[in-house]
Amino acid sequence: MSTNDTSVPDKIGNTVNANDSGPTNRSKNVSEFMFVIFQYMFAVLTPAIIIGGVAERVRLIPILIFIFIWSTLVYDVIASWCWSAHGWYVTLGGLDFVGGTPVHILSGAAAFAYCLIVDNCDIPSPRDVRSHNVVNVILGTALLWFGWFGFNAGSTIATNKRAIMASIVTNLSASISGLTWMFMDYRFERKLYAVSFCSGIIAGLVVITPGAGYVDSYTAVAYGIVGSMACNLASKVKLRLNYDDTMDVFAVHSVSEFIGNILTGIFADKILNVILFRHNFNHSLHYENNYQKFDFDLWLTKEAEIEGTDKAKYGESAYCFDDIP
Repeated sequence: MSTNDTSVPDKIGNTVNANDSGPTNRSKNVSEFMFVIFQYMFAVLTPAIIIGGVAERVRLIPILIFIFIWSTLVYDVIASWCWSAHGWYVTLGGLDFVGGTPVHILSGAAAFAYCLIVDNCDIPSPRDVRSHNVVNVILGTALLWFGWFGFNAGSTIATNKRAIMASIVTNLSASISGLTWMFMDYRFERKLYAVSFCSGIIAGLVVITPGAGYVDSYTAVAYGIVGSMACNLASKVKLRLNYDDTMDVFAVHSVSEFIGNILTGIFADKILNVILFRHNFNHSLHYENNYQKFDFDLWLTKEAEIEGTDKAKYGESAYCFDDIP
């Protein structure tokens, strides 16, 4: 349905190419079936993002039923809007290079709605909300970062300059976003959290997704900074609204992608004046005095040696165990 024949205009997709093994309309060198298999990757990933918002609070069978119904009635239709040449969103002039709207905005919105329906997780104390395995968080982030090149560059369905630029802006946005998120969190406890860096990386990958094929490397810096700042602030909203989004899916995916769509509308057609952007960026370095004090001592204090470098300097441990006397 989502990859319907572009010669048949409609709003919900169709099954014209259900038995077509010929070349896809997007590239003569790629068969329709191969392109559909590539799109399966996006379709499988999207429900997995939703589950991240309600992890440890839902039963398996009901959520499997929900995923089937939601994927068929919601994801497939809106994917057709964004990716079909005659899709409703495309005919409006919308740009969504890799499908950030059907994948990230939809999954974040669905996760947010699911969080409001299910009860909050009963947490005895704030310390129990820490990542139980930071090593796995870093490993998972690295795998996602690598895989995102397949999402963004692979969506060109070719090996060309556009694919190369998509790879460059994807990597740059993720790097800048990770640093931005980490330094925003640094002002609170003076710790350079690895988990904060990983959260920023994911936000940066998401925010560049709709514009990866339309923007240059200078603009990717703006994507990374603006997207990371917006998502970092949005992740704090759940504390005020008292909903339990386990992995900050709404903040990292919906909010980030919404910002990415706006930035794509600004930068995609004609890149804004790079000199003006650099001027504003240089002045923004003096925005917050909290970022000016860093500890550049060459050795640890005795107390820090006893406590361990991870906890003393970075505020987290590779593995989260209860304290053992």
